[in-house]
Amino acid sequence: MCGMPQPPPVRSTPGRPARPDASMSLLTNVMDHSLDDGYAEAAARKQTDGSGGMPRTLRAKLGLAAGLVLAALVVTVGAAQARVAAPVVAKEREELVDRIEGETSAADELEKSVDELRDDVDARRREALEKSGDGDRSDLVGILSGAVEVHGPGVKLVVNDAKDVATGADGQPRGTSGFSDTGRVRDRDMQRVVNGLWESGAEAISVNGQRLTALSAIRAAGDAILVDNRPLVPPYTVLAVGDGERLSRGFQDSADGLYLHALEESCGIRTAISVADDLKLPAAPSVIVRTAQPITEKGTS
Repeated sequence: MCGMPQPPPVRSTPGRPARPDASMSLLTNVMDHSLDDGYAEAAARKQTDGSGGMPRTLRAKLGLAAGLVLAALVVTVGAAQARVAAPVVAKEREELVDRIEGETSAADELEKSVDELRDDVDARRREALEKSGDGDRSDLVGILSGAVEVHGPGVKLVVNDAKDVATGADGQPRGTSGFSDTGRVRDRDMQRVVNGLWESGAEAISVNGQRLTALSAIRAAGDAILVDNRPLVPPYTVLAVGDGERLSRGFQDSADGLYLHALEESCGIRTAISVADDLKLPAAPSVIVRTAQPITEKGTS
């Protein structure tokens, strides 16, 4: 018994710790083993069965060739049609460009002719006013009608939208009269400004270079203010010829001046008024001056 070899002692060693991802065997298998092996096996199986690769029968080969020929024919025909149509399209485009340029030139010539005719009408009107009766009266008629240019002392009033036209100075919307956006100068505001200046003693008024007459209209088109159907953009510069100091005080103390001041306080509309020594106002375009004549007994009989 002593001569028999003894078995090696058994060591009590701890077992191999389990992997943290042992519960995710499917994901672990996907990460450790690529799917390329499966694709290669499927391709080999199709090759063995004869179901993969190029067609083996003559009929299948002829079908494939016919399909390729048809595809090439469609591409060739499309390219040929595009090449044939390209010069036609280019020619039509050139003709359209030439037509547009010609119409634009004709419109420019017509606009130039209108400007020349307007200047001629204004000159003849001024000449007629100078020749009609009393010189002082003709000058007054020309000034009041807006048919002649004027200059003299007066007031310069600048009215502009608020810095943030969405809200007023107090952060509240200007919701009067159905207008939801605030801090924006409206046509009704400019109407009150102009009427206030007339009532305060202005002899002639212009807004952004547009001379106002007895026939002038201030209205709105969307968010734009129109003066005699011509759109204006802010800031709105109002020039009024008259006794500067008196005109400035009279307007600021009037109801319309107080209305403008209220807009400045509540809606953030910006205003600035100053007295000027010499203002130049242009003549109003296309003003028709008419003189009323008394009706005599002979004319009524």
